[in-house]
Amino acid sequence: MDNGEKLHNIRHTFAHLLAMAAIEFDPNVKLGIGPVTDDGFYYDLAFTKTPTPEDLKGFEKSMRKFINQKLPMTGKEISLAEGQKLFAAQPFKLELLEQYAGEDKALTAYTLGDFTDLCKGGHVKDTSEVDAGAFALTRIAGAYWRGDQKNAMLTRIYGYAFETKVELNAYETMLEEAKKRDHRKLGKELGLFVFSDLVGAGLPLWTPKGTILRELLNDYVWSMRKKKGYQKVTIPHITKKELYQTSGHWAKYADDLFKITTREDREYAMKPMNCPHHTQIFDAFPKSYRDMPQRYAETTMVYRDEQSGELSGLSRVLAITQDDAHVFCREIQIEEEIFAIWDIIDQFYGTFGFTNLQVRFSRHDPEHFDKYLGTTDVWKKAEDAILSLMKKRGVEKYIDGKGEAAIYGPKIDFIAKDSIGRTQQIATIQLDFNQPKNFNLTCTNEKGEKETVVMIHCAIMGSIERFLSVIIEHLAGNFPLWLSPTQVAIVPITEAHHAFAKEVAAMLEAKDIRVSLALESESLGKKIRAAKVEKTPYTLVIGDAEVAGRKVTLESRNEGKVGECTLDELLAKLTEEIRLKK
Repeated sequence: MDNGEKLHNIRHTFAHLLAMAAIEFDPNVKLGIGPVTDDGFYYDLAFTKTPTPEDLKGFEKSMRKFINQKLPMTGKEISLAEGQKLFAAQPFKLELLEQYAGEDKALTAYTLGDFTDLCKGGHVKDTSEVDAGAFALTRIAGAYWRGDQKNAMLTRIYGYAFETKVELNAYETMLEEAKKRDHRKLGKELGLFVFSDLVGAGLPLWTPKGTILRELLNDYVWSMRKKKGYQKVTIPHITKKELYQTSGHWAKYADDLFKITTREDREYAMKPMNCPHHTQIFDAFPKSYRDMPQRYAETTMVYRDEQSGELSGLSRVLAITQDDAHVFCREIQIEEEIFAIWDIIDQFYGTFGFTNLQVRFSRHDPEHFDKYLGTTDVWKKAEDAILSLMKKRGVEKYIDGKGEAAIYGPKIDFIAKDSIGRTQQIATIQLDFNQPKNFNLTCTNEKGEKETVVMIHCAIMGSIERFLSVIIEHLAGNFPLWLSPTQVAIVPITEAHHAFAKEVAAMLEAKDIRVSLALESESLGKKIRAAKVEKTPYTLVIGDAEVAGRKVTLESRNEGKVGECTLDELLAKLTEEIRLKK
């Protein structure tokens, strides 16, 4: 058993212990499901007396009592009839039994002490393998049964769980640091974006400073794509529903679309993705093998009707800005095109200190093939191609992302660790044999025959909103010089120094360096503190000595006082640091 499986089994056991504590609190409680999460576990429960956050300490005490009894965990396969008898008083379990039996899945029940639960397994042998100090119940939330708002609302209790108390303490310390770095908090403090109740949740409004960030990031991605032969295209934000019916998205995602009905009763949709539109640009003119590949890039918003409870800052929004690109190529060109994208991903994320990216091979779930477009043969070809490319790229170990594929094809997902140790999914490369077939996209090959092309999808940032939520927290708002909305704060000590301060500001602005000029009648200390609060990379203090010597005293956000330098030295230092994107 590897460490990942061991931790999974520990967390799964904690979910059973939570259910036992819930029964002790409310003997008539109805049990939903209790899966493992990325940092612990939860259980969905229908109480007859709803617990409060204050009751969680009592739940924890009960769970520790059960742990200290060194209870064994035993499991066995059961028939549908046995399960119906065993869980006769548990309607949610009976529903699951019917579903799993109908899918011809094995039914198993696991017993811990006097408690038996319907469960597929993955636990410790007994509770002596569980550290009673290595978990904490964290919060209570509401959750619809099976995630469907038409179903009953249950009480969900979340918990953290680790192998040791030391690991739990380290995780809780990380969470405290994460609170300080929360992009919603820093975004407001730094004046980057706002939300308006009149505009609506999930629809961020970007200030001038925030817009600088967005445009600089997008320009950086475009500069790399341009070198790889990409061309910009532009598409509208709405489409007739027939486009998505042809692509296959309408059948799968109709409920997630914002729909528009015109005065003439024609049905349109706000685009939730760009690839179907881009197919129509490709298909507008005949292509020969000499024209291939075609590489289209466009940064544009897409719109998805997320549930209000799922919206969170910039991480989950209704209007998503994708730095999107689609390559239309021949099968023999797949390797070269995917490796070119991979190079961009490595360079872009390396700029922000995200090195040694993990790779997840996101493939389809064979047990639920109805979720995907195309045939099993097409999926095998696409997944075999991805695996071969990963091997050639030197990826020896990868995360198996069963069921994580897009509806039209497998993906190479890239996973990074941020500065406080959290894992973040970042870029993705998707290989699509299905949409070109649905749209009959072809080129004429060397023999004069029609050859179906392949699509490669890639957004380097994924979405600008989510990337900025990650990078704000990764950097704690301390953007590098090239990216900072304000790069240099110029602070004259008194009004007598304003003229030279304005001259320095004009010189820097002429070289496209973004400055703020503190001409207010405030104290020097207050002006410097203001620059620090705004996390400005450099502050220039100008007093009598600086005016007389036509120099500036330079202070770095990261390195403290740098010292005096001439204007030429200052300009050379700043422009070089910006060029290198340090």
